[in-house]
Amino acid sequence: MHHATHDAARPDPDSLLCEIADYVLDTKPFSDLAIDTARYCLMDSLGCGLLALTFPDCVKHLGPVVPGATMTNGVRVPGTSFELDPIKGAFDIGCIVRWLDFNDTWLAAEWGHPSDNLGAILAVADYLCRSGSRAVTMGEVLTAMIKAHEIQGVLALQNSFNRVGLDHVVLVKVASTAVATKMLGGTRQQIINALSHAWVDGQSLRTYRHAPNAGPRKSWAAGDATSRAVRLALIAMNGEIGIPTALTSPRWGFQDVLFKEKPVVLERPLGSYVMENILFKIAFPAEFHAQTAVEAAFALHPVVKNRLKEIKAIHVQTHESAIRIIDKKGAMNNPADRDHCLQYMIAIGLLFGELKAEHYENAFHAAHPEIDALRDRMIVTEEKQYSIDYLDPEKRSIANALTIEFADGSRSQRVAVEYPLGHRRRREEGIPLLIEKFATNLRTSCEESRAKGIESLCGDLSMLQSTRADAFMAKLAK
Repeated sequence: MHHATHDAARPDPDSLLCEIADYVLDTKPFSDLAIDTARYCLMDSLGCGLLALTFPDCVKHLGPVVPGATMTNGVRVPGTSFELDPIKGAFDIGCIVRWLDFNDTWLAAEWGHPSDNLGAILAVADYLCRSGSRAVTMGEVLTAMIKAHEIQGVLALQNSFNRVGLDHVVLVKVASTAVATKMLGGTRQQIINALSHAWVDGQSLRTYRHAPNAGPRKSWAAGDATSRAVRLALIAMNGEIGIPTALTSPRWGFQDVLFKEKPVVLERPLGSYVMENILFKIAFPAEFHAQTAVEAAFALHPVVKNRLKEIKAIHVQTHESAIRIIDKKGAMNNPADRDHCLQYMIAIGLLFGELKAEHYENAFHAAHPEIDALRDRMIVTEEKQYSIDYLDPEKRSIANALTIEFADGSRSQRVAVEYPLGHRRRREEGIPLLIEKFATNLRTSCEESRAKGIESLCGDLSMLQSTRADAFMAKLAK
């Protein structure tokens, strides 16, 4: 009896938890654009994951927690022969998708990579099919992707977790928890309960993304967040009660403890805005705020390649977020440092006219002292209009401009690029290249006939939507 009176006194859950739960349960169909973009996002993310398997530092994180602890009918990890429980399966899928910093991106007050949520979505889909619980189709996977993208992305529009030192993977965990609990058959109350635990967890610090501590954790942090989401979803499905005012509780809630007493808000109603406007990294792996700068550097490569000794200064005009995150001076200790350094990425573009994951590796950096020599000559300044356009919902540009100043006083033309190749405004140019990127990445892991089969399945939307998730995952497994 005591319990009943105690529960009756519990407050109503925070409105944010309710709004997310109601959105996840809503069955309204999404736009063709959202569904089609989700398909390209699925292809791109899986391709990035397969490519990551060529890097031993990534592979060492994969597989059962206890070596040799196998299970039958477990979750498959693309490109491997592992069969894992859904929690470790989510970690591994999330880990490979994010490892090379080459999957999709969302930029606002907070930054992040919404396809990180595929760790939870694919793991739960495969688990449900293979455990005999129910058949999940890839159509449902695409819908779950749109919803996870939306939750993570809309929360990122106005809430800056980075400004209070927290890592954006809190939003991966929140979005994955919501969709995973729904996929597992959760009721509205169970989804709210699971979400409340995701907020209460205490959240990752951004320490591992910034000098002098930048390191590989930034590549597995999202996998960690998706696996935690699956864990919390399973706990909630097991009947665990929630923490109704996890966000708003005075003194003890997320907002008071970790968010400088500011409310966490949804800037717009949840729909399919984020998926429709997602940014793809198509041509090269580089932290997104630098993508247009690298494109400008490629354009200037022919101008400077034979005049390196004559360069007096490289003028970089950029937006405020780029300055806050990737404007770095001094020594670069590892690849995680270099792929988040604006000056390093520009230097590679100017010197080589291309940018690949290998260009960030220690051996490459050591062999090319001219990279740091160029970095030392860069002058980075904020272009106020670029900062304004970056936050304008109609534009969401990510602009950079470069001008080379030579010792004789002459200057190159100013090369400005406002929208990167992966931007919604450049889809017609971008999607064929994205499909090409997928085809190339598939072949790092699959023999030709299998790669072709996967390509044709992904190329036929209605066939993909009706395919069972376990059959899809089987095609990707070793």
